[in-house]
Amino acid sequence: MEPIKNRYDFIILFDVENGNPNGDPDAGNMPRIDPETGLGLVTDVCLKRKIRNYVETVREDEQGYRIYIKDGVPLNRSDAEACEHFGAAPDNLKDFKKTDPDIDRKLRDYMCENFYDVRTFGAVMTTFVKGALNCGQVRGPVQLGFARSIDPVLPQEVTITRVAITTEADAEKKGTEMGRKYILPYGLYRCEGFVSANLARKTTGFSEDDLELLWDAILNMFENDRSAARGMMAVRELIIFKHDSELGNAPAHKLFDLVRITKDPEVIAPRSYSDYTVEVDESRLPAGVSIIRKN
Repeated sequence: MEPIKNRYDFIILFDVENGNPNGDPDAGNMPRIDPETGLGLVTDVCLKRKIRNYVETVREDEQGYRIYIKDGVPLNRSDAEACEHFGAAPDNLKDFKKTDPDIDRKLRDYMCENFYDVRTFGAVMTTFVKGALNCGQVRGPVQLGFARSIDPVLPQEVTITRVAITTEADAEKKGTEMGRKYILPYGLYRCEGFVSANLARKTTGFSEDDLELLWDAILNMFENDRSAARGMMAVRELIIFKHDSELGNAPAHKLFDLVRITKDPEVIAPRSYSDYTVEVDESRLPAGVSIIRKN
């Protein structure tokens, strides 16, 4: 398949209701917060995990759409598979390069062709098994930033009880145990992302079909990945800026500035998406850039 020919910049708007969108292990799994502003944060790694999970769910290891970074599969296993495909011993790549100097490119291309997340997000595929096991380092054409909430969020620590007692000794003394969980009553988040047609052409071969799957995965990334801890999460809108060229027709920050999200002035504490208004000033779109809105 041909790589994409257009650059894209995009904004994801998603919200959480009575849940923890991304716990911080350094803070007792409390929702991540910018301490200076009180705005909530969700890491790019968290969102990419959701996209990977969706692709794995809908494609089920279909040829060309496997997932490299997945639960229960060591990276070495996939790296070694690529080496063995070309008849190279994973623990003796240096010697194999003497007979096939182009093996580094072949290994990189094999990983891009077979693993959707490598083709999309890139990966560092250098590990060690008795020696260097190196399938290359790939800079992916799709990059995400941290998501940040539109307004400050206030985590609440909720005390819960359970009737399942841990030990026999405790069961003789009590009938319930106490626990705690963090939630946000509500938060609307904005994440900005980028798709480079230049990197797709030069490195990974990220195609139009891959791009459509990416948009689909973003829109549905919470639908098949529910958890009681995360509450009700939903992608509300995906705003895409499409450039007419490979390198783009306008700086990304100028396009992102066209999207304004305002809270209803009569609302003190937002509790739903309807408390906000999303506006895109399409009259200021630069020449060579079009807009696509998906929800």
